[in-house]
Amino acid sequence: MLTWNGLAAVCLAYAIFLFAIAFWAERRAAAGRLGWIRSPTVYTLSLSVYCTGWTFYGAVGSAARNGLEFVTIYTGPSLVFFAWWALLRKLVRIGQTQRITSIADLISSRYGKSATLGVIVTLLAVIATTPYIALQLQSLTLSISVLTATPTTETSDAVRLTAFWLALGLAIFAILFGTRSIDANERHHGVVTAIAVEAVIKLVAVLAVGIFVVWGLKAMPDSSELSTYAHLEDTVFTPRWVTLTFLSATAVICLPRMFQVLVVENSDERHLATAAWAFPGYLFLISLFVLPIALSGSALLPEGANPDLFVLTVPLSQGQDALALLAFLGGFSAATSMVIVSAIALSTMISNHIAVPIWLKMNRERIQTSGDVRSMVLTSRRVSIALILLLGYVYFLVTGGSGALASIGLIAFAGIAQIFPSLIGGVYWRGANRAGAITGICTGFTVWAYTLFLPSFEGEFVLTRSMIENGIFGIEILRPQALFRLDFEDPLVHSVYWSITLNTLAFVLVSLFTSGRPLEQVQGAAFVDIFAQGPASLVTGRSATSEDLFTLAQRILGTVTAHSLFTSVAAAQGKANGLPDADDALIAQVERVLSGSVGSASAHAMVSQITQGGQISVDQLIEMADETAQIVEYSHRLERQSTELEETAAELRKANTRLREISAQKDAFLSQVSHELRTPMTSIRSFAEILRSGTDLTQDDASRFLGIIHEESQRLTRLLDEILDLSFLESGRARLDISPVCLRDVVETAAASSEGLRHGAGVRLTVLPENMETQVQADFDRLAQVIINLISNAVKYGVSEQPEIQISAENQADTIFIHIRDNGPGIRDDDHSRVFEKFARLDEMTLAGSAGLGLPISREIMRNLGGELDLVPSDGGAHFRLTLRPAKGAVIRRQLPAS
Repeated sequence: MLTWNGLAAVCLAYAIFLFAIAFWAERRAAAGRLGWIRSPTVYTLSLSVYCTGWTFYGAVGSAARNGLEFVTIYTGPSLVFFAWWALLRKLVRIGQTQRITSIADLISSRYGKSATLGVIVTLLAVIATTPYIALQLQSLTLSISVLTATPTTETSDAVRLTAFWLALGLAIFAILFGTRSIDANERHHGVVTAIAVEAVIKLVAVLAVGIFVVWGLKAMPDSSELSTYAHLEDTVFTPRWVTLTFLSATAVICLPRMFQVLVVENSDERHLATAAWAFPGYLFLISLFVLPIALSGSALLPEGANPDLFVLTVPLSQGQDALALLAFLGGFSAATSMVIVSAIALSTMISNHIAVPIWLKMNRERIQTSGDVRSMVLTSRRVSIALILLLGYVYFLVTGGSGALASIGLIAFAGIAQIFPSLIGGVYWRGANRAGAITGICTGFTVWAYTLFLPSFEGEFVLTRSMIENGIFGIEILRPQALFRLDFEDPLVHSVYWSITLNTLAFVLVSLFTSGRPLEQVQGAAFVDIFAQGPASLVTGRSATSEDLFTLAQRILGTVTAHSLFTSVAAAQGKANGLPDADDALIAQVERVLSGSVGSASAHAMVSQITQGGQISVDQLIEMADETAQIVEYSHRLERQSTELEETAAELRKANTRLREISAQKDAFLSQVSHELRTPMTSIRSFAEILRSGTDLTQDDASRFLGIIHEESQRLTRLLDEILDLSFLESGRARLDISPVCLRDVVETAAASSEGLRHGAGVRLTVLPENMETQVQADFDRLAQVIINLISNAVKYGVSEQPEIQISAENQADTIFIHIRDNGPGIRDDDHSRVFEKFARLDEMTLAGSAGLGLPISREIMRNLGGELDLVPSDGGAHFRLTLRPAKGAVIRRQLPAS
């Protein structure tokens, strides 16, 4: 018998060994020398995380109690890998294409990147996994207690202390090797390699004990006693047998830790071909000696011995301490690998679907600003790992480490199985939608909790013993273990039947009678037809700047990764340097890459916050398509109503014409920007080349050429400033200091600023005093900028014998109008619609240095102030009108014109 300190030293040495393996694998991966680390063998062995302390110890206990029932825990996953390999391949392809980070992310992404579904699945997974983690702590403390002869009562301080140190050590390992990178899609090579090594150790351990039992013991029961010990006649192909097979089959897909190693950690889809036969082979070997060990324990050990510990107590009873220690290390490997991977998977889910969305809601205004979000994400994952292990430890303390291992594991299996209908429906049925998935999962989860999870506390938590025996409020048909008077005798079969049936029924019916959102339909097609198409390409017309997208990517991915991403996209667009164009493809790619770090729902929310300005959303795009389809349908019904058809056709033609005009304006804008930039650049380059050529120039010529270069540079700077100013105004991102201002003060400021220009052109400015004392809501400098621009235009284009500009104010129904008129030639009626277009040049009269952006900028300023700038038809001269709101509480004073 080992001492507690001796066993602690063995555990510490083994932990250091695993740390060394994980560290070595991480170093090799970082250096790009993956080799066999990225092999199908390591991938297959990592799947052995399915074989936890439950299967290592509990399978023997189940065999001793229930005969061949333990086989179902292995036949379910084997059937999935043998017969449903296509589903596994589809899940892996979806995971790699959509950059899925967890089982919650898969469900959330499939159903329109629903944040609500992500939270529901995360909470379900945490609740269902907590007893499982407690089970691992229980198996470890029980085994340690057996080897050290420590009392295992629930009041034992040694047991509690042992469980605490185990939980702490597992949390440290998971944090060190599971949260080194923010990208959840990035392979955890250190963890996976350590798990593969543990898979070999636990297989060797159980085989060693089995070989010793079969060929080393002399006290095996004879063949006539086998059926008595194994209860073979009662356990095969019963409702419970079918239920357990179903649960184990769903668990190998839906358990967060299994999804992590099966889908997220998969680096090559072809590895599934090896795992399809090798993983069932591994399960066969690890279960090969379960029955002989159970039989020998029942025959050799005294009545009342714990069957869950036969793997340890049988060798100990025969004086095989070394073999018992090997068996302990096998169980230690089985339990620790499960807890580590589960903690990593659950922490990713909690971070992506709870922590990050909460942070987004609290920091909506900061999403476009610079800063590093990675520390927040990594911290949330590390804290989540600690909380998950703490929950498992608390559950262990509350339950006192009681209950058979197999029964606790089956409760967790039944809980996580509630994800299965929505998962299968999501990857095979396009009609499945978010409302159906939420209804189904919540229904199944509620029924599971009511009929199995809460009753497992035996009246000590939420449900009292009276409620369990008589139903809530004494209603017999609501008895948790005989719901609707249907009594299966076995609570597990009863709970699984009702929870899965009602779950599936609700999921299907709600999906049939409701329609999914447009994004759900797009994602549904991408998931169902994953082999027929590439990643979903959404042409949504979203608008964003490359700078904003880069800032967001830099905050999540880091500078190096973000720079690499944008450089590769720019190269694909044919750009040798600089940021790529912010088209729909770039936006979709940024969202896809970010989903690998923070999940699909959070990535979608982040990108949407910076692309909402002026965008055509997916919903609007689909709605437009739906409206078009309805128009076509109605047109067949209304063929005889020619008038309405002609009106409809006219509206469609008008809309089509407008779309063509918008497209033409875009092309013209780009062409004009290019032209306006090229003109000063041409002058700068030409005169620079003359100066550079070394040709003999007089000092006057050189000074004149440098003056031209300086003037053209200033012109180029003004043009760029105007374009940027217009862009910020149009996108609504311009910062305005809106407050009550006096019209008289603004007009006097504008008049003073334009005095030099007016004096040089001999233009007289008249300001009528009526209503000039009015207070209006505006940004003083921006409003003055608009008036100065209108005065400047009037000076430039208001050519007449005695040029004059008149400014007046008018109050009508709580609206303030400012009129600016000149007595020049005016603007032709045909040109009225063009004066506010970008780069518009009427009659080619634009003076040097003007690019035709003054009026568009002025109109956008007025709209940002909540007003408007209009060109009013007039008999002579140009007449512009500004519309503003009076300041709240302002008294409008009317004055008579000066005599």
